[in-house]
Amino acid sequence: MKDIMPVNGAFEMMALPYDAETLGVISSNTLSFHHGKHLKTYVDNLNKMLSGSGFEGLPLSDVVKRSEGALFNNAGQVLNHTMYFEQFGAANHQPIGKISELINRDFGSVETFQKEFEAKGATLFGSGWVWLSLNAEGRLVITQEANAGNPLRGGLTPLLTFDVWEHAYYLDYQNRRADYLSALWQIIDWSVIDGRL
Repeated sequence: MKDIMPVNGAFEMMALPYDAETLGVISSNTLSFHHGKHLKTYVDNLNKMLSGSGFEGLPLSDVVKRSEGALFNNAGQVLNHTMYFEQFGAANHQPIGKISELINRDFGSVETFQKEFEAKGATLFGSGWVWLSLNAEGRLVITQEANAGNPLRGGLTPLLTFDVWEHAYYLDYQNRRADYLSALWQIIDWSVIDGRL
């Protein structure tokens, strides 16, 4: 996972690495709200809170690991959303490279992994995130994180995430969270996930 550094004392809003019209399973309308409004609000709030916090100039991952309260909530949401939006693309929709090897080793097959991942996302109560991460022993684990939670706080290396806050899917899928989770595999660019190893 590459670290995100502040620029001139502030974290910047990430640009989408693809055209908002191209994803299909996530509409441009959802992206305009989710990326353009929700993420922007988290970035703006985080930057307002940085001054005098003791976290000025630190990488975003350090802020997420060490902060508490509102500062953590906004820092966590900036990191989570950045990783979420960066992992989509038009190519490499099947696991490749080292991540493919690890998924098959630790879950038995891609299909078994996807079913378990979707189940964890569908059964997370309330709002939050489902994550695929690497633990200290080099094994893949799936975790549920409430609200702005990130596996970094548990000593894991986050690799892949699905956002299960309603704002991520409600315009396109209404209350059908499971359908949204299943559809996301069509747009994951596994070269991004492999690169995070």
